[in-house]
Amino acid sequence: MKKIKSQKAVLIILLSNIFIAFLGIGLVIPVMPSFMNIMHLSGKTMGYLVAAFAVAQLIMSPFAGRWVDRFGRKKMITIGLLLFGTSELVFGLGTSVSVLYLSRILGGFSAAFIMPAVTAYLADITSIEERPKAMGYLSAAISTGFIIGPGIGGFIAEYGIRMPFFFAAAFAFIACALSLFILKEPLSKEQLAEISANTDQTNFFSDLKKSLNPVYFIAFVIVFVLAFGLSAYETIFSLFSDHKFGYSPKDIAAIITISSIFGVIVQVFMFGRMVNLIGEKKMIQFCLIAGAVLAVMSTVITGFWAVLTVTCFIFLAFDLLRPALTTFLSRAAGKEQGFVAGMNSTYTSLGTIAGPAMGGILFDVNIHYPYLFAAVIIVIGLGITVFWKEKQWA
Repeated sequence: MKKIKSQKAVLIILLSNIFIAFLGIGLVIPVMPSFMNIMHLSGKTMGYLVAAFAVAQLIMSPFAGRWVDRFGRKKMITIGLLLFGTSELVFGLGTSVSVLYLSRILGGFSAAFIMPAVTAYLADITSIEERPKAMGYLSAAISTGFIIGPGIGGFIAEYGIRMPFFFAAAFAFIACALSLFILKEPLSKEQLAEISANTDQTNFFSDLKKSLNPVYFIAFVIVFVLAFGLSAYETIFSLFSDHKFGYSPKDIAAIITISSIFGVIVQVFMFGRMVNLIGEKKMIQFCLIAGAVLAVMSTVITGFWAVLTVTCFIFLAFDLLRPALTTFLSRAAGKEQGFVAGMNSTYTSLGTIAGPAMGGILFDVNIHYPYLFAAVIIVIGLGITVFWKEKQWA
């Protein structure tokens, strides 16, 4: 097992792949309202387009995880990047709604391929001691892609509303070519065959049934409720800013970028201390209260600075909520880490499918409804945490 330092080129390529995938997802956020206006799309359609990505990822993930062990990490990474580039290109060229749906489905498949393949590759090339550090780099690459994506997208959009999609496609094809020529498969065919044979053939449906056990169920319901409320809020944000305040892609990009950077700084420097001080459960409840109050405030504020301030704090609440919940679940899971992590991902995906679809439908009725709806859902989540007995987990 080589040290991370001696694997620098490989590590840079792997992290660049993840960075580019999430940069591509972020790039297109600020141009969505303008795209919606040009194509005469309803809020409902926009919500369904976001949900289509999550549905495709959810369906493909169980297969992709097995294929990573069967066909190798490198193959799955390059196929994922090729699919991602194609999906962005198709969206940029698309002039009918059916083509846009096809693009989002391809995008969901690509995310299902890239993520587990890169994670497995990193685990293969790092020692147990260095793995947390490598996974920290991975998490940072994802966050950075998300943060600077909307900013870059907002500026590229000045040269044409479809340009961010073409940029994202070009980035993905370059990353695909680099991966093809520079990455080497970390495991031999024999090792892959052995892993594939040993892969516990646990069934997705048996895991889902197990998640209904009262010990886990309340935690997973909160995961679902959060993903549902947050994605309903986040999907509608750029449409809401465009329709209510007439913000340009550049304005929307600035708000999202500043809010995200603020969230990451607090997360990096203060999250650990805050959790040690008040514990995960209180942290989760505090973030839920803040999220609900700020979602309601979003419907009554006016002026760029007020919008920026409220958005900064609501994104911060969401940014602190996710790791607090994940830490709580992993601490409570004991030996069931794999099962809990898998179900956490599944319930998050289910929420991410339902939230944007519901948010889009409500947006067409009244642009304030998705935010008020998100607040109600978050309050329900808060109510559920009251019944959360940590002793059940111990």
